Amino acid sequence: MTIQSDDTRTDNPRALWYEAAGRASLRPARLPRPDAGDVVVRTLWSGISRGTERLVFNGRVPESEYERMRCPHQDGAFPFPVKYGYALVGRVVEGPAERLGQTVFLLHPHQSMAVVPGLAAHALPDGLPPRRAVLAANMETALNAVWDSGVSAGDRVLVVGGGIVGLMIAHLCAGMPDTTVSVTDPQPDRAAVSHALGAAFHPPSAAPGEQDVVFHTSASAEGLNLALAAAGPEARVVEVSWHGASMVDVALGAAFHARRLRLVSSQVGQIPAARRPRWDTARRMAAALRLLLDPRLDALITREVDFHSLPERLPEVLSAPSSGLATVVRY
Repeated sequence: MTIQSDDTRTDNPRALWYEAAGRASLRPARLPRPDAGDVVVRTLWSGISRGTERLVFNGRVPESEYERMRCPHQDGAFPFPVKYGYALVGRVVEGPAERLGQTVFLLHPHQSMAVVPGLAAHALPDGLPPRRAVLAANMETALNAVWDSGVSAGDRVLVVGGGIVGLMIAHLCAGMPDTTVSVTDPQPDRAAVSHALGAAFHPPSAAPGEQDVVFHTSASAEGLNLALAAAGPEARVVEVSWHGASMVDVALGAAFHARRLRLVSSQVGQIPAARRPRWDTARRMAAALRLLLDPRLDALITREVDFHSLPERLPEVLSAPSSGLATVVRY
């Protein structure tokens, strides 16, 4: 175990805890003693997943999902108190000599320092800024959704919901030859980002129909019903949203059966079956990090919050609706 000379683990590391519905705090973080092969990471940035962390913050994780919703290195238990989060970027300050100084991404709650197995700390590719790298977990979700969709060159693609994951999906699909990609969202300020990432933008009232593939990412019944209405005959509608404890009223009458639509669930917890024999999560994460090398994706980060003020800022950051996109936490 080697320690970088200008860093120690004695500077009172702290972690964000969700204490009760609508309330969070910073608590001292007790770091385990590193084992051989572990790395100690000093945090530079972390990212807030507004959809998932809003459910956690408001105590709306369904009891049936308590185990499936656990994140790596989580402490506490749902509903409260719980230490949660899964997008952290930092610099290795202790560990094997060859890893010292590396900038890495890891799935970890918001915390100023962390000790993790070396395999859990994914080195950033050359040229990827640490601030943008906090989007890696979102990019993994988007990539998995594209795999689940079967989208291909020449397809007409609609993304219902212009949040971070929806815009990333649109960006990935727009990179395929001859695809026509559109995003629909009720917030008109999403149009500029959508155009910058290669996709057209429409308000919900003007969303195009007869689509080959439709992604739904808005986590709303209205959005899912719009996605079904926009799909062409035999088309695939990919449900990327997670609705938590909410029941969703979906129009499965009307033309759903007559048009033989396929409603597919996409969830990042597993790699799609067709790729599972060749891909593991480490390979998928490496691909997600490389996909973030495009500087246009900086447009997805619209707010920075200082770690020490995070408990006070969370109600504002996680409010719905919000005109912002990704919020990153600066350490």
